[in-house]
Amino acid sequence: MASESPWAPLRRRAFLILWLANIGSSVGTWIQTVGAQWYLVENSSNPALVSLVQTANLAPSLLLGLIAGFLADAFNRRRLILGANLFAAGAASLLTLVAALGLLDADSLLLYTFLIGCGVALSQPAWQAINPDLVPREEIRAASALSSMAVNGARAVGPALGGVLISLFGPAFVFGLNAVSFLGTAVAVYVWRAPPEPDDPERMGEALAAGMRYIRAAPRIRRILLRTALFMAPASALYALLPVAANGHLRLGSTGYGVLLGAIGIGAVMGVIMLPRVKDRVHDNLMLGLSAVVFGAAIIGAGFLPAVLLAILLVLAGISWIATFSILNSAMQLTLPEWVRARGLSVYLMVTTGSQAIGAAVWGSFATAFGYTPVLVAAGTLLVAAGLSVAVLPLLPRTGRLDRSVAEADLGIEAAQEPAPNDGPVTILTAYELAPEKAAEFVQLMHEVRLARMRTGARDWELVHSVTDSRQFREIYDVATWREYLRQEQERITGEDRKIMDQAAQLAEAIPRTRWFLPASA
Repeated sequence: MASESPWAPLRRRAFLILWLANIGSSVGTWIQTVGAQWYLVENSSNPALVSLVQTANLAPSLLLGLIAGFLADAFNRRRLILGANLFAAGAASLLTLVAALGLLDADSLLLYTFLIGCGVALSQPAWQAINPDLVPREEIRAASALSSMAVNGARAVGPALGGVLISLFGPAFVFGLNAVSFLGTAVAVYVWRAPPEPDDPERMGEALAAGMRYIRAAPRIRRILLRTALFMAPASALYALLPVAANGHLRLGSTGYGVLLGAIGIGAVMGVIMLPRVKDRVHDNLMLGLSAVVFGAAIIGAGFLPAVLLAILLVLAGISWIATFSILNSAMQLTLPEWVRARGLSVYLMVTTGSQAIGAAVWGSFATAFGYTPVLVAAGTLLVAAGLSVAVLPLLPRTGRLDRSVAEADLGIEAAQEPAPNDGPVTILTAYELAPEKAAEFVQLMHEVRLARMRTGARDWELVHSVTDSRQFREIYDVATWREYLRQEQERITGEDRKIMDQAAQLAEAIPRTRWFLPASA
């Protein structure tokens, strides 16, 4: 079946076009990254300064992630991706001009790298969130793996190509290629016809608050984010300090450094081909643990192994990288419902890129103070420990396997009685009457109901029990406005949420009665 093939999404024209555009843009990004890092390696002996290229590239995702997530959920994702890529192309063009005029220095290089990163950061949540618009649900994991392969396959080609092009034509040429790659992506996005934007987009403050509220009340999402941070913070040491090691004990030029990065990319491509064959035999948590241990060993090896042995280990590291991110990224996409997907993915990207950006700066500073070899050994050891921690901090059961279809409710309110959209806060009270022997099971289910209400809009929630009649329970919670309450019931409650609510209601001896209250002044 097509859904069982790792290449199935490529049979869908829209996905294929955007995937090829992503490869082109990723190749351009890696060519520029190698060019920027090698420019600093040759013009500065400070490892901290070299590592700041990665920080400048990724810090915008940490600073702009939530805003980008709101924009991707509230507005047309096609237009957002198009505009962000045009902005990045403009910044890359300015960098090319500065380099061509001989005015480039470390400060201007990092500034323009940061601006290019801002364009990428604004488009990333939208890029991540459009996969369900391009492929059916059963192909999302394959689409996620192919998207990761686009980035990592570019790592196999881009760095080596960048090393050669820098030695032949200089940094201005590779910076210009990156600008062209962003323009190519913009063209591909322009010809794609995305689903229409929401008719009634949320206000920014409400949308950001709703997104953070969802994350706080979603244990499975929080665990994915924790596993991401535990991997990325120490893993960032490899990308931050590999150029320093290449110029140090390995005594490689820019081309040799590009080949080492290419080994990681080759491993990533191999991982995309191999992982579908083992995903049903190896549990996700075991795969996450093994991948962290292997990548940690590669970081340690980068401190003292010769180039050939290190390249072999880096191929294994590439397989581990793609395994980790195909699991974590697809888990996020499949666990988040549509209404908050881009905002949730923006937090995921903030954790991913923020861990790399901050980690790169920290590891670079330590390498300046203590030398890069002991720092690589320390970072690799931390990552091995992070891999072992999966025994006590695994992904939670049913992650990525929940029903995320919208389950709209019939509220049973006459239109003439319905409040104005901005009326609020709204207090919702639902009365339950049930036999005493069912009380314990009911209370346990209502803990899950509480999380569902809090994820989808409730500000406060409580379950109270009658002092005089042990059969009587009341569920009480507040929502900011009537508009927000309607969104909760008609756009946000998923099939999984509704199933738990129905299970709790079925324990009652009569159909639970819901009533709605507004402040007396409303």
